[in-house]
Amino acid sequence: MAASPTPPAWNRETDPFVELISAEAITRRVAELGARITADYAELGAGEDVVVLGVLKGSVIFMADLVRHIALPLTLDFIGVASYGDATVSSGVVQITQDLTRPIEHKHVLVVEDIVDTGHTVHYLMENLATRKPASIKLCSLLHKPERAERQVHIDYLGFTIPNKFVVGYGLDVAQRYRNLPFIGHVAQP
Repeated sequence: MAASPTPPAWNRETDPFVELISAEAITRRVAELGARITADYAELGAGEDVVVLGVLKGSVIFMADLVRHIALPLTLDFIGVASYGDATVSSGVVQITQDLTRPIEHKHVLVVEDIVDTGHTVHYLMENLATRKPASIKLCSLLHKPERAERQVHIDYLGFTIPNKFVVGYGLDVAQRYRNLPFIGHVAQP
């Protein structure tokens, strides 16, 4: 039997982040969320798929792992929204950069987000999606930063509550970098 490959070396001295949530903790929590979602949606009738809607780009890794723990018929779609650009602080202006590929009217929609920070982006998105008349709409977020909240947003399924630090890894980025880290790290202040 071949030995497992050695994982890449992260957190080199030149990298500007410090581990906040380990890859192992993320794996455990994602499995728990998938089991809970499966139980909550188990009452759906035959032929009623759940539309798992990933918010691009940050949710992609989380969503890919999450759906493998949801034991239900489902379909995947994506929506792109932007409020950060390459900055580390939300501009507060939300724009849809890529819309859905199929209608969600009369569908059960599970929005998968990487982080709820100020709440502006998610609030806008949930209101926009509600106008499309889904049968139900729920929110699953990997992370929540309550200290930064400027708008209250109901999160149906939450991975972790984190302190007010700018985080990267497991899909989250700074200027499109560090999405591939297997853990979540916070950006170290110089």
